[in-house]
Amino acid sequence: MKILITGTSQGIGRAAALKYLSLGHHVVGLDILPSSIENEKYQHFVCDISKKEELPDISDIDIIFNNAGVQNSEDDISVNLLGSINVTEKYLSSKNLKSILFNASASAHTGYEFPLYAASKGGLITYMKNVACRLASRRVTVNSLSLGGVITSSNDIVMKEEKMWSKIMEVTPLKKWMNLDEVCDWVVFLTINNKSASGQDFLIDNGEKDLNNTFVWPN
Repeated sequence: MKILITGTSQGIGRAAALKYLSLGHHVVGLDILPSSIENEKYQHFVCDISKKEELPDISDIDIIFNNAGVQNSEDDISVNLLGSINVTEKYLSSKNLKSILFNASASAHTGYEFPLYAASKGGLITYMKNVACRLASRRVTVNSLSLGGVITSSNDIVMKEEKMWSKIMEVTPLKKWMNLDEVCDWVVFLTINNKSASGQDFLIDNGEKDLNNTFVWPN
């Protein structure tokens, strides 16, 4: 199959691309940065997904993984939300299309973190449901992942700060963050194995949102 992934130069996008390649699929990557992957089945386009006119013409796409995103910048809405909309609307007419997955965030559920970031991810979930409704008659599954903490280099700022990391673990019931292998397992499952779940957002945050005991009452 041909997999289109945005944000493949680093982090989750790069890991997902390598996972699909290891399974024998062809991967097309879109990123504002140059390619960091060398594989004969990988094709890379340098472009800004927030600008429709920069998106290349790509045919016969089977799966779209809208992964690219930024955090705590003036571009949060234009990249995270509008960029994902641009990519989806550009390629959803592919006759081979089987699945679309969006990389949302646990922040979409809690409102925590940065205001534009949380708003962009909340909008992404709502847009995901809109696309799921429109593509249901074609049996295209459309879902989103709302991840909590993930071990990537972009999170080194908190993972390598001992006091900050300790505070994070205090409010994380499973006392861990996801690694990239686990994220990729979810990505592959929802886009290839899954045939029936659509219009769903999957919150995977090590229990941070729902398992924290904040109930206060006299003993």
